[in-house]
Formats: sequence, C-alpha cells, structure tokens
Amino acid sequence: PMMPRTNQILRDLYRLMSMTRALDKVIGAHDGHWHGLEGEEATIAGVYYGLRRADVVAPHYRGMVSASYAKGADPKTILAGGLGKATSYHGGRHRTDICGPPEFNLIGLYAGSLGPPLGYATGAALAAKLDQRDDIAVGVFGDGSSSRGDCHEAMNMASVMNLPIVFVCQNNQIAISTEVAGGVSGSIAARAGGFAMPGVEVDGNDVIAVHDAMQTAVSRARSGDGPSLIECKTYRVAGHFCSDAEDYRDADIVDAWRQRDPIK
Repeated sequence: PMMPRTNQILRDLYRLMSMTRALDKVIGAHDGHWHGLEGEEATIAGVYYGLRRADVVAPHYRGMVSASYAKGADPKTILAGGLGKATSYHGGRHRTDICGPPEFNLIGLYAGSLGPPLGYATGAALAAKLDQRDDIAVGVFGDGSSSRGDCHEAMNMASVMNLPIVFVCQNNQIAISTEVAGGVSGSIAARAGGFAMPGVEVDGNDVIAVHDAMQTAVSRARSGDGPSLIECKTYRVAGHFCSDAEDYRDADIVDAWRQRDPIK
C-alpha cells in the first residue's frame, strides 16, 4: 500500500529539499565545477525519500549527494569527498558528487559516462529477483540520457524480465547546452508504452506529486508487478556547472522558472 502522507513525511520532504539546497550552495561556493541543482529539489526529495538501505540506487549526478544523505550517509563525510579528503567514504579516490558511497547501495558515475548506470541498476533489480528479495532498484537519468541506447536497453530488459525497478527521468529540460526540444522527440513518459510498463508525467517542482508517483511505482516493484517509468518535469535553474557562462539560453526563462521555486 502507498505510504500515507503524514505531517512527519511532509516535514521530512521539506527538510530534504532544504538540505539539498544548503549543500548545493556550500559546495558550489568552493567548487566551480560543481553541477548545481537549484530548482530541482522537489524531484530529488520526492524520489529519494523513504527508500530502504538495501534498495540499490543509481542517481542522476545532479542529486547524488542528496541521495547519499537520504540513504543515511553522513553529510560531513560526503563533503570530505568533494574536497578529495582521505576522510571521505572513497578515501579521496572518487568525487562524492558523482560517486555515492557503495556501502549505502549507491551506484556512481565511475566512468563519467551518463547511461551505463541504468544497466547496472537493472542488474541490481535482477539480483533482487533471483534472490527472492523484495528490495528494489531505482535508476535516475536526465532528458539527455533518455536518448541513449543504454536507457532503452535497460527498460526493455526490465520489462521482459519483469524486474523490480523504477526508472525516473529527471527532466530538467536542458542537457549541458542542448534544450530538450533539440534533443528529445515526443514525451519521455509515453515511451513506457513501448516497453509495456506504466509511464507517468508529473510536475517535478511539486514534491508531493513526485512522492506520490514514486510510492505507487515502488509499491508495484516490491510486490513483483515489474518496472515503471516516471518523468519529472522540472528545470535546471543552475548552470551546467557553477562557472558556466550560460550564454546559450535566455535569462528571462531562468527567472520565470525561479518564480516556481519548489521550496517556496
């Protein structure tokens, strides 16, 4: 059954959104190559809140830190990874912003390539099914990665084998400098029909809408009914990274989306 929306859950979701923004500002002030996520906090919180420690998650890099925190990782140790310190989870060997601690069942972008982690998450879902566990996998990708073969292959395999996985498109409508209209044809959520799985489009700036859609998909996966696809429509208010000149888009569009701030 879907988790009821208690006051505690609402407070937790708000806290996770607020912590996401706080960490984003702190890291961005010290790292010009940090991939900011202002404006995407509702999608982040709604997707990663309430998952079990045993659930395997391949987060979008724009949200890895919050996914780690939501899964129980210590913020101080996470931040140490961004500074390359030996006191971090990876001992300074990987950037915590794109490679979450594996002891919390997080799959990182170890090759720096967007797409392959969806295959790894699908493999984790297969492992859960073979072991007859009710744990699930979650694979999160952007609108840019939705055009990669890895994405389609993972969703096809998950459907054919009826695997316990939730695919989430964190559609922030721009891939580096390519706006979604120039890189994606049609609705991403509608593609689910081609893979015989449920697909739903939600307002990615509405944390309750994202949370509800996620709970439905998670419940379906845990009960053995197979994969789902959720497309969260949000917007990348931040630059591709903090030192991005952003000379490829209209500032008025950014300002308009900033008025739809999910935390406010």
